[in-house]
Amino acid sequence: MDVTRLAAVDAVRAARVLAEVRSATLAGRHAPFTPRPVIGQSWERMLRSGVDPEHDVRSDLLSREEVRRRRESSPLRHVLPVLRQGLLSVADVAQHIMVVTDGEGRVLWREGSPAVLRRADGLGLEVGADWREEVVGTNGLGTPAVVRRPVQVFASEHFVRSHTAWTCAGAPITDPRDGRLLGVVDVSGPLETMHPATLAWVASVAKLAEARLREQHLAALERLRAVAAPMLAGLSGPAAVVDRHGWTAAVTGMPYTQRIALPAAPAPGRHWLPALGPCTLEPLTDGWLLRARAEPVPPGAARIVLDLAQPRRWSVTVSGDAGSWSHELSPRHAELLFLLARRRAGCTAARLAADLFGDPARTVTVRAEMSRVRRYLGAFLAHRPYRFRDDAEVEVLLPDDPRDLLPHSTAPAVVAARRTPGAHSG
Repeated sequence: MDVTRLAAVDAVRAARVLAEVRSATLAGRHAPFTPRPVIGQSWERMLRSGVDPEHDVRSDLLSREEVRRRRESSPLRHVLPVLRQGLLSVADVAQHIMVVTDGEGRVLWREGSPAVLRRADGLGLEVGADWREEVVGTNGLGTPAVVRRPVQVFASEHFVRSHTAWTCAGAPITDPRDGRLLGVVDVSGPLETMHPATLAWVASVAKLAEARLREQHLAALERLRAVAAPMLAGLSGPAAVVDRHGWTAAVTGMPYTQRIALPAAPAPGRHWLPALGPCTLEPLTDGWLLRARAEPVPPGAARIVLDLAQPRRWSVTVSGDAGSWSHELSPRHAELLFLLARRRAGCTAARLAADLFGDPARTVTVRAEMSRVRRYLGAFLAHRPYRFRDDAEVEVLLPDDPRDLLPHSTAPAVVAARRTPGAHSG
């Protein structure tokens, strides 16, 4: 059933049909229609996690001080004007509100129609509330954070009954520097205000916000480059200046690398980094000066931990004789490293393309992504075929339930691993 098309013609009928689908599906009966895949999969996650579809659960609100602290530390504060300009004027006329959460699902900003804000209060959709999917069920804030793509949740597509008079369209906003989830922007309101173009509208504004973040990052690197150039000109050995996240502003005496993986908690002093080997970190106002040292790579095998246990954040941590460092993974890189961890003997580009896209011909895309992975993990990967280094110990931390593995992923190999207990390990 095309929910969007039906709702555009007759919202009341669409809501009634969806209510029948919800009741039948949750009761284990034959439903008149099958829920949309993104909704059906979310309902399955909710049933496994024990969310009660008949009673909403509200966590304690964050204190005003904690909300203020999170707002001040969130990169989304820099793109609020973009979100407001793109969403609020129309949302107010259409009797909607704009809601913005952080990467942990906490509501940080909520603006729009006063009447709709009062109705939102009755649902617990307040500043400081926790709207993760695993807390409040399928919704337009929590579900996009899990599947990492825009999602509209209409009427009884919500898992919890008290939300079924509501309609939401949300889109994730990711950090253009590393793919990290920064939060979700959502437009919500009573179901009668739903419009078929709402999801595309919200998704477009989210992309504009990401573009603005990218512009700000490039401008910050340019400012750092202006400071770094005269500093590096006075050095005799290989060195680089990077920002706090490892993005390179300038180098001297060494090949340019777009990004250098830093320790999990960078500190001044001696370190061993995958891109440089032994080096010294010296703090700058907005980054680090990295001085390479002509010493051999520390001996000893590395231990690599791929953490996929959480529903929305994934990371790789490398430990060895020279210390440890961590890197947060984008959704695509989490998929790639999971596949390599499964197949320690290695994968050709064609095999990875088949596992990721169901199309072995998409090798150009695979090679481009693997090139990005090698920028921070290159010292521990081999190629021809692509694989983890033989002397590396690789551990994969997985969700308790295989069906919760990388819920955003539609890669055929990941989907198959979810369906086969034990197939996603080793």
